[in-house]
Formats: sequence, structure tokens, C-alpha cells
Amino acid sequence: MSGRTADGATGPVGAGRLADVPAPRVVLGVGGGIAAYKAADLLRRFSESGHDVTVVPTRAALHFVGAATWAALSGKPVSAEVWDDVADVPHVRLGQQADLVVVAPATADLLARAAAGLADDLLANVLLTARCPVVMVPAMHTEMWQHPATQANVAALRARGVVVLDPAVGRLTGADSGPGRLPEPAAIFAACREVLAGRSADLLGRTVLVSAGGTREHLDPVRFLGNRSSGKQGYALATTAAARGARVVLVSANVALPDPAGATVVRVTSAEDLRRAVLAHSADADAVVMAAAVADFRPVAVEVHKIKKDDAGGVPAPIALERTADVLAEVVARRDAAGSAQVVVGFAAETGDAEGGVLDHGRAKLARKGCDLLVVNEVGAGRGFETDDNEVVVLGADGSATEVARAAKEAIADAVWDRVVALLPPPVGT
Repeated sequence: MSGRTADGATGPVGAGRLADVPAPRVVLGVGGGIAAYKAADLLRRFSESGHDVTVVPTRAALHFVGAATWAALSGKPVSAEVWDDVADVPHVRLGQQADLVVVAPATADLLARAAAGLADDLLANVLLTARCPVVMVPAMHTEMWQHPATQANVAALRARGVVVLDPAVGRLTGADSGPGRLPEPAAIFAACREVLAGRSADLLGRTVLVSAGGTREHLDPVRFLGNRSSGKQGYALATTAAARGARVVLVSANVALPDPAGATVVRVTSAEDLRRAVLAHSADADAVVMAAAVADFRPVAVEVHKIKKDDAGGVPAPIALERTADVLAEVVARRDAAGSAQVVVGFAAETGDAEGGVLDHGRAKLARKGCDLLVVNEVGAGRGFETDDNEVVVLGADGSATEVARAAKEAIADAVWDRVVALLPPPVGT
């Protein structure tokens, strides 16, 4: 059995790269924005994981980070011009031979030139000649990102199969803040690794909502009822969906992970916070994947002050609980009322008991919730929560059951998206 290694190289599953397998060839395009300095970290991540990287900056990018830096980090000569090393025909060869072209940062100007098919520098030529996957990671001021011209250029590129990740939200140049920040290099690398692993762009033009993490229901300003969910599976779902071309909204509950590249992150705390965020952002989604661990109960009353310990050794007063809203069932009900073709996926972290096994409880939950798919995993010591891998069974409303053997959570995520894609109606216009 063969496949891709974690860094995108081909080879036997579970083995390192074989000596006779060439390193994946990556062209790292760098646009002329202040975020160009972050591309040096991205280059390091590719190089240290065994990729063969050629850096192609624009002329403007060299005002921010010089050619000497790129040459030193990549171990290769660097140029922005089609007239350098003409005998090697770099303006054609680089694109033809690449396994991946990633552009970070992609400025508004660069997006416009790529959308128009211009070929006025080496990077623009590479983008025209590349027949491999292309990932563009925009970074610019909010007004530029939101301008109709930029949005039209992004839509045109995505329609051609280019994976254009949405920018992050945060501090920009100067005192400005908003959408337009370059995602962190680790997140960009994770998305690129998924693309290099051969994932198809089968979610292009789709919008997906993913919930992740675990909600917290406060007892007082200090204490809360919570759970062990780390959010790793939900974040893997967001990362892989973006790499497959989707616009991703990630509702994140109390997660200490870096934002996935290309995802719009909405942070929440409680089950009610999550409910409101999901309902606010899911109406236009083609798929909703509820991977968050949402509290079933919350305190009836939240104390304004910290609950004090009785120094006399008395027993604390019982805490009255009430049910929280069933967000998954509410999403399904709203979908059904609207007659939408939206695909809804639930998650079930289960343990077997005297009333039935893990899958028995999973099938009962699937029927009760009315969702299209239910991802069932057994939880316990070293299983499910807080781990980097998992094993699940994806139950379908049609009675199907797809077993996914223990694998990295990114692989689990791709297996879930494979099932979702099979249920989505054809894109409009096809």
C-alpha cells in the first residue's frame, strides 16, 4: 500500500521518504507586502520537511526582503526577472516542473495580475505555466480585500481551480485591524501540506461551517462545567476544507490552537454562545459539521461572586442544572423547514454501557437528530479527546457505515469531507 507521507512526498504509508523518491518541488511566490517577512518562516518549514523550494519574489517584494535572504534560506539563486538565466527558460520550466505553487503574501495587485493572466514578471509567468495545484494567500488592508475588484479577482481565480485562502483577521500595518492579515506560517504550511497530499479541490465554491472545541458553562466567575475537547478534530476539518477550496467559517469554543489558514474564526464560550453563532452563520452554508463538544446542561443560576468554601466543613449546596438547546437538532429543523439541500453532520463521542455499545448509541442519536451523517468515536483514556489521531465510524442516514481506521485527525477530516462531497448537489452552473 502506498500514499503520501506527512510532508507530501509519495512512498509507502507509514514509512519515511525513500531515497529514490524525489522531494516535492515547491515554488514559493512572494508578493510585495509587509507580510513578506513571514514567508521566510514558511520557506523554513518547507525546507526542513524535505521539500525542494524555489523562491520567486516580485520586484516589489524585494523592497521588503532582499534576494540574498531568500537565496541563503533556499540554497538557490533568486530572481524576479524573466531575463535572468534565459538559457534555462525559468519562466516556463519552474511552473511546468513544480508540484505546488504557493504565493504568500498575495497582494491585491498580484491577485489582479493573476486573474487577468498578465505575464510581466517571473512569478506571473510561473502562475501561467503551472499545471500543478496553486495556493494563493492574500494579505492586504481590509479596504483593499473587501473592494469589489479584489473580490471579483478572487472569484475568478477560484473558478479556475486556484485555492485562494481567506486572510486572517487581526492587526495590520500601523494601527489598523481587520480582515487582511496573512495567516500564520504554520497554518499556511498545514493547508499546503493537505494540497500536496493530493486532495482534490472538490469544495471549490462551497461554504462550510465547522464547530470545534468544548463549551464552558460558568458556575461563578472562576468555575465552570466543561469537557476535555481540545478542538483538534474540528480544526483539522477546517484546515482540510480550506485546502479543498471551501470558504470556511469556524465556530471555536475555548480552543488554544492557531487559527487555520483560510478560515473565518468566530470565538464563543458557552453552549448558548455557540448556538447563536452557528445559527447566524449557517444559513448560507452548503454543509454544517458540528464537531464541537457542546454541554448538555448548564447551571440554572450563575453566581455573581466566587462560591466560597465553608470553613466549618459543611457540604456545599447542590447545583441546579437545566438543559441547553440542542443546536444540531435545531440546525436540521431549520434546514428542513427551508427545504435546503444543506448537508448536516453531527459528532458523537460515545462509551458503551449496559444499554448498548458505541454504535448502538450512535445509531440512536443519528435517528434522533435527523442529520445526514454522524461521526461516532469511542472516547476514553488516550482515545478521542486531546489526541492527534482518532478512529471513527461515519454513520449515514441511508443506513451506511464507513469505518475509518486510526489515523491523524487530518485524515479523519478528509474521510468526513469525502462523505459530505458525495451528498452535496452539483454546483450551480454545472
